[in-house]
Amino acid sequence: MNFGRIAAYGGLFVLGAVVGTAGALIQGGWFPGGLLLALLGAAGLFHGGVRAIGTRAGAVAPAAGWLVSVMLLTASRPEGDFLFGAGLGSYAFLLGGMAVAVMCATLGQGTQPVGPAARLGK
Repeated sequence: MNFGRIAAYGGLFVLGAVVGTAGALIQGGWFPGGLLLALLGAAGLFHGGVRAIGTRAGAVAPAAGWLVSVMLLTASRPEGDFLFGAGLGSYAFLLGGMAVAVMCATLGQGTQPVGPAARLGK
């Protein structure tokens, strides 16, 4: 692993945290359009990470950042304040974002076989 790849993973982690925070704020503000926008933004980042890096780890780095930021925002403060309410939109954002991350990480860009276009047995 070289420095450029590590920096790319770090940048994707930070972008995942930013998208998670923005999605947490927008999903409750403009329901149901904000929820759809937040999930599409997360899906675009996760899939873009796969395409940019070329491996499935390109989806895992922003997904980890997204998960860290969302979990920190779900915790209640000592004053009793919290960002996520106990509504359908909040749970759809949490579970939908996790499902999108898993889909992008498992269905990542596969490698194509190198060789002639003919059948391998000939």
